[in-house]
Amino acid sequence: MDQHLGEYLGIEADWSPTGDPAETIEVVSPHTEQPIARVVASRPADVDAAITAARTAVDQGPWPRLGPAERIAVVRRLAEIYGRRRGEMAQLISAEIGAPISFAQRAQVGLPAMLMSAFCDLAEAYPWQERRGGFFGSDVHLRKEPVGVVAAVVPWNMPQFLIVTKLIPALLAGCAVVLKPAPESPLDALLLAEMLKEVGLPDGVVTVVPGDATVGAHLVGHPGVDKVSFTGSSAAGRAVAAAAAANLTKVSLELGGKSAAIVLDDADPDTVAAGIRAASLSNSGQICNALTRIVVPARREHEFVDALAARMSALKVGDPADPATDLGPLVSQRQQQRVRDYIDLGQQEGARLICGGADLPDGIDAGWYVRPTLFAGADNAMRIAREEIFGPVLTVIGYRDEDEAVAIANDSAYGLAGSVWTADTDRGVRIAERVQTGTFGVNQGYTMDPFAPFGGIKDSGYGRELGREGLEGYLETKSIAVATTR
Repeated sequence: MDQHLGEYLGIEADWSPTGDPAETIEVVSPHTEQPIARVVASRPADVDAAITAARTAVDQGPWPRLGPAERIAVVRRLAEIYGRRRGEMAQLISAEIGAPISFAQRAQVGLPAMLMSAFCDLAEAYPWQERRGGFFGSDVHLRKEPVGVVAAVVPWNMPQFLIVTKLIPALLAGCAVVLKPAPESPLDALLLAEMLKEVGLPDGVVTVVPGDATVGAHLVGHPGVDKVSFTGSSAAGRAVAAAAAANLTKVSLELGGKSAAIVLDDADPDTVAAGIRAASLSNSGQICNALTRIVVPARREHEFVDALAARMSALKVGDPADPATDLGPLVSQRQQQRVRDYIDLGQQEGARLICGGADLPDGIDAGWYVRPTLFAGADNAMRIAREEIFGPVLTVIGYRDEDEAVAIANDSAYGLAGSVWTADTDRGVRIAERVQTGTFGVNQGYTMDPFAPFGGIKDSGYGRELGREGLEGYLETKSIAVATTR
């Protein structure tokens, strides 16, 4: 274990930013079910103090008044520091949420490191000022200015990736950020705070407030916040939108998903199974854009089911610290029980259990593990096909023709992601154009390209992250009309 990780383990915190006796958050290993750290739990008073500091930084401080190039230089320095500490960050995330270390290194930390540089590239090419001729003869000057104080609320499943998609564009825009990580995963956010301190950001520009839902509710409903960026469940997203609406606070929501993978009749079963395994089961299926409804031609269903079952049965489930592990535990006992309940429900609904099940994986007697589970013979009315399970559970649904496949994909409250698998790329693109979703992949799960906007429709939320659109979510456009001299 990295020495720096050890500094967090077993910490007994007895202070709070307000000076009152502190309550703590106990971080528990999903693998051992034992506590690994305690951190200070923020209170509403701490949130107030953080927002006051952020408000001062925005209204009076230097950060929003720097030129874009100066802010870009600071973020590039942060990216350098982040690159040097990627190993300890991956260990922290693996320890606190149970992500396999190989996935933590590649995606939980590798993607955020890449995103920092990519956002800087976007900001360098972005038109921060523009002039255009007005209809009535005036010169119109357009300026892009920071939206102000940002409340960024992130869940536990991809903590650094989700933090970076909010924090970095907000910083490049000139905003101040109050960041609330999930109580299951505060450690990585605190390590990032150390890096931000090393970079030398002005006071109040970024504050981390670990806490529970009460703290989050106080933050998103605070009148001192100009923009809320939230990632979480659809139910929580509705509550966030309602709280922000009282203050007319801008909101972007990246919420749940129940994404469909449409497999066309010309697709190769082994190729599809390999792609679905990566797009659906990474991070133990705890990814919002996971492909969990596998929509296959009914006449070939057995071929695709056999290929998927072979891939899923070969996955190594176990200790997330082992580089050979494919699937680690779920994040909490509550999440484990939720997934087990859905597995039982699927069988009660009449779906065929092909592999997996609610029992612990072979050779494992502790930890919040669930076996990778595949259902077949399902229909789209079943709850396992309609509700977000957020675990390693896939449901295969048969269709008669292309139109029915698209109808099944669209028959969902969600619209976050999706994919189509086919030997004919043009045919796949035509399918993609018909599916009601914010993001889509052809012969791949949706890839988080830093230059491509990501987000959903329907119950999957609104607003976009990544790409130019992700930067613009933290900017206001000011229009200045200047009378022309005659």
